[in-house]
Amino acid sequence: MFDVIVVGGGPTGMMLAGELRLHGVDVLVLERDAEPSPLVRSLGLHARSIEIMDQRGLLERFLAHGQRYPERPRGFAGIDKDWPAGVDTAHGYILGLPQPVTDRLLAEHAAELGAEIRRGHEVTGITPEEDAVTVELADGTRLQAQWLVGCDGGRSLVRRQLGVEFPGEAARTEWLLGEMEVTTPAEELAAVSEEVRKTHKGFGIGPAGNGLYRAVVPAATVSEDRTTPPTLEEFRTQLQAYAGTDFGAHSVRWLSRFTDATRLAEHYRSGRVFLAGDAAHVHPPLGGQGLNLGIQDAFNLGWKLAAAVKGWAPEGLLDTYHAERHPVADDVLTLTRAQSELISPEPGPQAVRRLLSELMDFEDVRRLLVEKVMAVGVKYDFGEGHELLGKRLRDIELKRGRLYGLMRDGRGLLLDQTGRLSVEGWADRVEHVVDHSDELAVPAVLLRPDGHVAWCGDDQGDLLAHLPAWFGAADA
Repeated sequence: MFDVIVVGGGPTGMMLAGELRLHGVDVLVLERDAEPSPLVRSLGLHARSIEIMDQRGLLERFLAHGQRYPERPRGFAGIDKDWPAGVDTAHGYILGLPQPVTDRLLAEHAAELGAEIRRGHEVTGITPEEDAVTVELADGTRLQAQWLVGCDGGRSLVRRQLGVEFPGEAARTEWLLGEMEVTTPAEELAAVSEEVRKTHKGFGIGPAGNGLYRAVVPAATVSEDRTTPPTLEEFRTQLQAYAGTDFGAHSVRWLSRFTDATRLAEHYRSGRVFLAGDAAHVHPPLGGQGLNLGIQDAFNLGWKLAAAVKGWAPEGLLDTYHAERHPVADDVLTLTRAQSELISPEPGPQAVRRLLSELMDFEDVRRLLVEKVMAVGVKYDFGEGHELLGKRLRDIELKRGRLYGLMRDGRGLLLDQTGRLSVEGWADRVEHVVDHSDELAVPAVLLRPDGHVAWCGDDQGDLLAHLPAWFGAADA
C-alpha cells in the first residue's frame, strides 16, 4: 500500500509529489498518457509560483530555461500599462516558459526526490474506504493508498467518481490554439496580427521558437467534443475569417481547443480523497493563472497531507486545504470572467474596458490587479491579529542568507529577532533561526512550510499556544 497516490502527472501532480517526498512520504503518480504532452497551454510562471520555486531551491533551473519579462508584463485583459511600484515580492517579473518545460522540470524534481512515476497507466475507477482508497487501472490492476489526490484535469475522473458537484457556466466561446509553420514574412505577419487585435483581443499569432508560430483564433462555434483537436483546415478557415489570410499555415506541431467554461468544485476534499488543479477549478486562460493556481494548490496541500501520513497533523489541518484554497480559486474565476468580458468586441464591454483603462492610470489600481493575478496578495483567514497574519512572507535578506534559502526542506520556520524564543518539542517540524538583521516589522514570525505567517510576536507563551494549531502536539 502506498501512502499517497496522485492521479495525473501534470504540473499540479508533479509539484505535489515533490512536496510529499520532501517529508519522506511514499508517493505514486499515475499518468494516463505514455509520453509528456507537447501542448503549450501555459506560457509562464507568475511571481508567487516563482517564489515557490525559490523556496524549494528550483528557481535556478527554471531561470535557465525561461525569459524574464520585468518591464511591461502582460496587462490585465491586454490593457498595457507600466508595472506598478511597491509590488510585494522580490520577484517582480513574469517568467516566460512553455508548459512542457515546466512539466519536465517538475517531473524531474519529483523523480529526484524518489517519487514513483508511472506513465501510460490510466485510472478507470476509485473506491474510497474507511482507512484506504482503492484504485483500478485500465489493465485491471488494483492499487491501494492511504490517501488519493485527483490532479487529473478539468474532466477529472476522480471528481466524477466522488460525485462532487462542479457548478459554474458552460462554454459560450471557443478558441483554437496551436503551433505551426507559416509562409508569410515575419514583419507582415506581425503587422496583420496587431491590426486584427485592435478589435479582436482573442486573436494572436507570433513566433514560438524553432521556426514555429503560435496562433490563437476564435472558433466558429463551440464544439460538442472538445477532446478532438481541430484540423489544420479548420484553423486556416478561422485565420482567414479574422485576419483575411491564413498566413500560409502548414506543418503543424500540435493543435488544441479551449473555451471560456468556468467551474469550481463544491468540495476539495471527500474523506481520504482530495482535488487539486484543474480537477478542482476550470476557467479561461486569460491572465495565465491556471497552471500557477494548480502549483499553488499543491504547495498548500503537500505539507498538510504529509503531516497526516506521518501522524502529527493537528485536528482539522487537512480541512484547511479547502478552507484556504477554495476562496482563492473563486477569486481567480472572478478575474478571468471579468477579463473574458473585457476582450469582447461588443460596445458594452468595450465601454467598461475604456473606463478600466483610465482607472489603471492610478498606481494603486494597477498594484491591486497585479497582486491578484500574481497571487502575492493572497491572505488566508487565520483570525484576528497582526496584519501579516495569513500572508506569505516575501523573500528578505538575513545575516544567514536569504529567507527562502532557509525553507528548502519543507519544514516550518521560526524567524526570531529576539533570541529569547524556543520551539523545543517541535524541532523536527520547525526550524528556529535567530537573526538580528532587523528586516522584519515584528520581533518574530512563525512561518508554515508554505511560507504563510502563522504567528508573530515576542511572547513565548503565546507562541506555545499557536504551535500546536499548525504543527501538532509537542514531542514528549
